[in-house]
Amino acid sequence: MANIRSQIKRNRQNERRRLRNKAVRSELRTRTKSAITTVGTENNAEALRLAVKRIDKAAALGVIHKNTAANRKSRLMRRVTALSAESSTSS
Repeated sequence: MANIRSQIKRNRQNERRRLRNKAVRSELRTRTKSAITTVGTENNAEALRLAVKRIDKAAALGVIHKNTAANRKSRLMRRVTALSAESSTSS
């Protein structure tokens, strides 16, 4: 443990940020999974909208980089489109 007061404060701040970032990343994964699992249901558009919103918000907060956010949104849209096309051809 540091003896310097400014370093002690910095450690406290880093811990708070780490926990906040952990919660944001966890919610990102949850929203993405729910968007993928609701493909083909009436809640699909809403789940997808919420997932994209959370990705954008995480980038705005600085939890993830803006290019990472763009890549995640692109990958999510491709997966949802592929799954919806697959479910519409099989039905």
